[in-house]
Amino acid sequence: MSSAMYSEQVRAHYAAPRNVGSIAEPSGKAVVKSPVDSDTVLITLRIGQGVVQEAKFKCMGCAVAIACSSMATEMVLGKSVEEASQISEQAVAEALGGIPDYKMRCSNLAPEAIRRAIEDWRSRSAEIAMHPK
Repeated sequence: MSSAMYSEQVRAHYAAPRNVGSIAEPSGKAVVKSPVDSDTVLITLRIGQGVVQEAKFKCMGCAVAIACSSMATEMVLGKSVEEASQISEQAVAEALGGIPDYKMRCSNLAPEAIRRAIEDWRSRSAEIAMHPK
């Protein structure tokens, strides 16, 4: 498959992905696996005062999966958790200059992982509030 079929933004985020890695002791984390292939993404977030201060990803997948994860983490940095939760798969695809339709389900996993990581943070925060040390 030729990389020419992908936008310049997809190629740039694949060649030099932003925010790769994982956060030690994250505020929230989540793993999402593609329902149609083996693509998998781990998102870790550091959240302070309800704002995403740091976002990292680890991705096992194709160029589009890596580019989507990179772009999505860039899009949520500095956003409130409410705003970050609203980042859609379509918004990530558009920010990348478009991705092939058949890649939307298998490769655009980061927005769902971000939503789940925020839910993880919310449940951890509720647990701490209910059982302070």
